[in-house]
Amino acid sequence: MFAFGYDYFLKATEDAGLRDMRREMLAEASGRTLELGAGTGANAELYPEAVTELVLSEPDRFMAEKLRAKHPDREVVEAPAERLPFEDESFDTAVLTLVLCTVPDPQAALAEIARVLKPGGRFLFIEHVRADDERLARWQDRLHRPWYLFGDGCHCNRDTLATIESSPLAVERAEKGELPKAVPLVRPLLRGAARV
Repeated sequence: MFAFGYDYFLKATEDAGLRDMRREMLAEASGRTLELGAGTGANAELYPEAVTELVLSEPDRFMAEKLRAKHPDREVVEAPAERLPFEDESFDTAVLTLVLCTVPDPQAALAEIARVLKPGGRFLFIEHVRADDERLARWQDRLHRPWYLFGDGCHCNRDTLATIESSPLAVERAEKGELPKAVPLVRPLLRGAARV
């Protein structure tokens, strides 16, 4: 059910600016590129010509079915971010968009990203995160459980920047903002890049 309604629920946010954020981020992708948690494929048509090969990884079989139906020309691999079936140092770029909130073990996922990226490889991300505003952060904590159930495993209160900073990846750039037309719990946004 979540996979069926995903595109519909995100449409207003995409139209209000998320799609432009995706395009801007993906302009930095190049070479052999891995997108983790590709969902229904919102990024698939936005990659630049500098991407020579694109592999879409999605652990949810219902999302993967929609992804294959929408983008039959793309390689889709069903795998969790914590256990990627790829060789060490086999990608130039790794991409996540609104994914780390649902990954059961984000530290393991980031370690896997570091493992599959070539030396100097880039990790590009857009994630909704824990609010800097203490009042909103308290509401994220209070409403975490119902939101987790509603959002198919989404943790609305994760400090994703701290998680990335404590991973094997080195943060190059981290910019805070807001997810447009989103409910307040998931409005705080983090965009950026890191390297191995």
